Amino acid sequence: MRTVEPEVHLVARPDFDYDEVARYLAEVGGESWLERVDRGDLDDAQNIAEFAGRICYRSWEPGLNPNVSRVRTDQGQYLQNILSSAHGSVLEHVSFSFVLHNVSRVTTHELVRHRAGVAVSQESLRFVRLDDLPFWFPEWAREDPELMQRATELLEQMESFQTWMAEHFGLDDEGVKFGEKKAKTSFMRRFAPEGLATGLVWTANVRTLRHVIEHRTAPGAEEEIRLVLGKVGELMVKEAPALFGDYTVEDGAWVPGWRKV
Repeated sequence: MRTVEPEVHLVARPDFDYDEVARYLAEVGGESWLERVDRGDLDDAQNIAEFAGRICYRSWEPGLNPNVSRVRTDQGQYLQNILSSAHGSVLEHVSFSFVLHNVSRVTTHELVRHRAGVAVSQESLRFVRLDDLPFWFPEWAREDPELMQRATELLEQMESFQTWMAEHFGLDDEGVKFGEKKAKTSFMRRFAPEGLATGLVWTANVRTLRHVIEHRTAPGAEEEIRLVLGKVGELMVKEAPALFGDYTVEDGAWVPGWRKV
């Protein structure tokens, strides 16, 4: 048994093809938009959101749509208007992928309830045999010596049982077929605690991220998922400040300036 801390790694972000965008804008007008936007490594997400919004009204520049009399040229102001007007559909075009490492199955069971706008690939204990039981303890639990002693003893006993079962079933004997290993490993996972640390790739679009960050860092949310989504929120403020900079953090709760996007 070993104690672990939940970690969040941002492993994939949007990639905007400016050459293709330029070819499109040459057809419809509005090439000046590309001259205004920054094209750094951290700009693609916000540029995609702005691009998706402007295509709805053909608001690349004045004159392209006679119904549009004023065009915002500041991206921060433009995206702030997207958020404040709840024009959330354009945010669904922007997705990020995270590795959530050393998070418990308590957290993953809650996280998969948010299905819209996400993709999940999680470590499968039907295939992955356990040889230790990594476990996260909240700070208040670590400050309770008797609790930690009893919890550690119990986890070590469960860990020992995992090792015994693998030996008892002869899973490492020569000639054991993978199908048998899979079946026995699937049985063995039933004796692992729900608090067992695991890993998954979690991809979500910006509209979903805003919703999940708000609701899963709220005071009534489960404490580990509050910790994990707080880390996600911190990453997103750095990645796309114009899309996540309206949040204020109060005692770990991420409160957006605008809802219902």
